[in-house]
Amino acid sequence: MGTSAMAQDKTRIALVVKALGIGFFEAANKGAQEAATELGDVEIIYTGPTDTTAEGQIEVINSLIAQQVDAIAISANDRDAVAPALKKAMDRGITVISWDSGVAPEGRQMHLNPSSNPLIGNMIIKLAADNLPDGGDVAVLSASATATNQNTWIEEMNKVLPNYPGINVVATVYGDDLADKSYREAQGLMQSYPDLKAIIAPTSVGIVAAAQAVEDAGKVGQINVTGLGLPSEMAGAVESGASKSFAIWNPIDLGYSATMIAYHLAKGDATAEPGAAIPMGRMGSVTLDDNNEGAMADPFVYDASNIEAFKSIF
Repeated sequence: MGTSAMAQDKTRIALVVKALGIGFFEAANKGAQEAATELGDVEIIYTGPTDTTAEGQIEVINSLIAQQVDAIAISANDRDAVAPALKKAMDRGITVISWDSGVAPEGRQMHLNPSSNPLIGNMIIKLAADNLPDGGDVAVLSASATATNQNTWIEEMNKVLPNYPGINVVATVYGDDLADKSYREAQGLMQSYPDLKAIIAPTSVGIVAAAQAVEDAGKVGQINVTGLGLPSEMAGAVESGASKSFAIWNPIDLGYSATMIAYHLAKGDATAEPGAAIPMGRMGSVTLDDNNEGAMADPFVYDASNIEAFKSIF
């Protein structure tokens, strides 16, 4: 009885990811567990579908509603499709936030961007352009066509494209955050665009797959793979020369921050409203804009000069 009572006293926060088995989200779970340990009265339920579909996430959400969890923090596969299920969760008194990849406003109380969307959009095209002083053809290998975060970053990238004369974006393709599909899409880009100089993958799965495709095609030095990736997964690509540089925020910090925000909202000691500053533990606080969105931190660039220091961390 005593053990049961203790378990019931814990705030149960579900960290819902796009799909299980993805390194970025496993690192985010480490941060969530770190926050739970720091807070002391939190149980993390790390969950998600086996593939990056809205249908899979909706099944997970409905299960969490049945379990009567205290909070759901989700990185969405489709901002609109998951919103009705999440609204049902909120109607049942469950705190709902989105992080990484957002949910339509009616399906969450707030959204935590890993960084400023304009900064990310500029960063991913700048990483390609910095290594193409004479310009050239570049292509984008994204996650799914409905992924809120990737679509927003690509939009922001296109806004600043005129700042990089000579850079020509020839195509955007989607690997659905599946390694084999992303690899095939990268192969297709190289075959369709023989003058391709760079592949930009704003997804940790796609960037690794694209780098491998470039290596296997014998095009290291001809095509640079860049975008957003994990140091632990990209160290080999940097060493081989398939990637000159890439960027990412710390996914451990992101999972930690999302958990802290969900906790404070669920406990009622913070409110998700425009202008509110919500505590994020060691990450400080996040201030919400008029859309109840906020940004955690600026992206950081990794290359041959610093990859060794970070590859064992995440």
